[in-house]
Amino acid sequence: MPTTDAADLTARLIQCPSVTPEEGGALVLLEDVLKEAGFTCSRVDKGGISNLFARWGDKGHARTFGFNGHTDVVPVGDEAAWTADPFGAEIRDGIMYGRGATDMKSGVAAFAAAAIDLVQEAPPEGAIILTITGDEEGDAIDGTTALLAYMDAEGEKMSVCLVGEPTCPDEMGDMMKIGRRGSLTAYFTFTGIQGHSAYPHRAKNPLPAMAELMHLMSSHVLDEGTAHFDASTLAVVTMDTGNPATNVIPAECRATVNIRFNDAHNGASLTQWMQGLLDRVSADSGVGIDMTVKISGESFITPPGPLSELVAKSVTAETGRVPELSTSGGTSDARFVQHHCPVVEFGLVGKTMHKVDEHVPVAQIHQLKAIYSRILRDYFA
Repeated sequence: MPTTDAADLTARLIQCPSVTPEEGGALVLLEDVLKEAGFTCSRVDKGGISNLFARWGDKGHARTFGFNGHTDVVPVGDEAAWTADPFGAEIRDGIMYGRGATDMKSGVAAFAAAAIDLVQEAPPEGAIILTITGDEEGDAIDGTTALLAYMDAEGEKMSVCLVGEPTCPDEMGDMMKIGRRGSLTAYFTFTGIQGHSAYPHRAKNPLPAMAELMHLMSSHVLDEGTAHFDASTLAVVTMDTGNPATNVIPAECRATVNIRFNDAHNGASLTQWMQGLLDRVSADSGVGIDMTVKISGESFITPPGPLSELVAKSVTAETGRVPELSTSGGTSDARFVQHHCPVVEFGLVGKTMHKVDEHVPVAQIHQLKAIYSRILRDYFA
């Protein structure tokens, strides 16, 4: 029986212009391929977002391996700067070019191909579930969360899950993720009284209050790191007044900070800390300060154990490298999956993701499929 060509499937997915939130034909393609291989498929579309659930094997089996990934991609950017068609999947010197080549159509193609080959060549005693969303690069409101809600309602359950995001910083196999930092963004509006800059006593300048609060936050050491996480970070990402005049004290200004935090904190505790500083600066300055907080995800970790050992063993067998167990980087949909079952992440080298001329060595796609195939074989052995 011929095996499923993960590189060919990657190319066909790249040729689907699935810039978030557009489906672009990517999930239609995957549904057709998986149905033909005997998977039961359901579209779980919500809020204009396309999602695909696929299962092979008995529903509710005690040994159910899950994969999670996304087919939506970020915008192309300056298309004139590309040396290849962003949706052409052109191969030059063994390298495939296209938006999503790294993040993460290769990962989806590799785990789909590995799952198809296993169930057709050596059907396991158990089940395989694939959850694939079109909303990872967007707001992530109606993507993997909708798939997990569907699974809960239908009595579907993954025993463990592997997210196929790019995880390796330099070489194939050098890193896997066993957790992620939390992410929080706080938006501040400072309100004073507008006036002439020559008569500051007749105005209430909000700018010094903004500068003071941003200084207090950015100079504070949140922590020194924990057992599995680096130190939390806070970055002031914008401070704006929109005031072009030099003789006017503005009535309002705005600032935004982003915090990436470890398991020494949670969104609520950080919000409380910021509110305390805000109240102090507001009281001292007489400037009104409003804060709105958006928590993209809490920090989480899947402690090293059977799942991480299974993945690491397969990675080492196929690459010769022992992957570092890391919690670095931004957020991923693993932050949602972790409420459902143990989850880890392993995928390609991510150097070109979101860049002009995003690309992946074709050999690396085949290598990733081999790793996923070994993980599945060993899991069901």
